[in-house]
Amino acid sequence: MLDKIQKKVQKMLEGRDPAHDFHHVLRVYKNAELIGRREGADMEVLLTAALLHDLIVYPKGSAKRSKSADDSADMAEKILHNYGYSQDRIDKICYCIRTHSYSKKLMPSTLEGKILQDADRLDALGAIGIARTFSVGGSENRMFYNPADPFCKSRREPDDKQCTLDHFQAKLLKLKNSMHTQTARDMAQERANFMELFIEQLQKEI
Repeated sequence: MLDKIQKKVQKMLEGRDPAHDFHHVLRVYKNAELIGRREGADMEVLLTAALLHDLIVYPKGSAKRSKSADDSADMAEKILHNYGYSQDRIDKICYCIRTHSYSKKLMPSTLEGKILQDADRLDALGAIGIARTFSVGGSENRMFYNPADPFCKSRREPDDKQCTLDHFQAKLLKLKNSMHTQTARDMAQERANFMELFIEQLQKEI
C-alpha cells in the first residue's frame, strides 16, 4: 500500500518547487523510517504520514500558509478512505500531518507525530538544508546576505525576509534544540555542525 501511495504522491507533486518537491518527501520518509525503527514507532502510521505530509504547501507570505498542514491532512484523509484504511488509522495518520508544521508550533502527543516533526525538521538542516534555504531565497528574490553586517555581529536582528543567510540565525540553527527523540537530536547536531562550518567558510570568502 505504501508503494501505491508513494506513486500517487509523486504524480501529485510533479512541478513542485525543489524545496518542497517529491524528493523532499522521500528524504523525510527515510528520516522517519530510520528514527521510527530505533524509537519503536507504529511504522505504518508514521511512514504513511511522511508520504502525505506535504500534499499542499502554500507559498511563504500567503495568508493560507498556516493552513498547509490542515489542508494536506484533509486531502490525505480522502486518499486513505479510497485505499480502504480504517477510520482509526486515518485519524492517527492525519493527526501526525496536522501537527508536523513548524509554523503552527504544536507539540504532538503521539510518538509518531513527534517523529514526523523530527524527520521534517531534519531536512531543513545540513547540506540539504543549505540547498533548500538558498533555493527558497532565490525564488523570493532575497539577497544572499546583508552586505553591511552579514552575520548579525552589530546586534542587528536577523531579517530572513530580506536576506537568506539571516534564516540560519532566525530559525535553522535553533532546530536542533526542538527535536523530540534522541535519534533525531544526534542527527540534528551533526547537521547543525556542518552548517556552522559552512558559515565559517562563507565568512572567510566574503
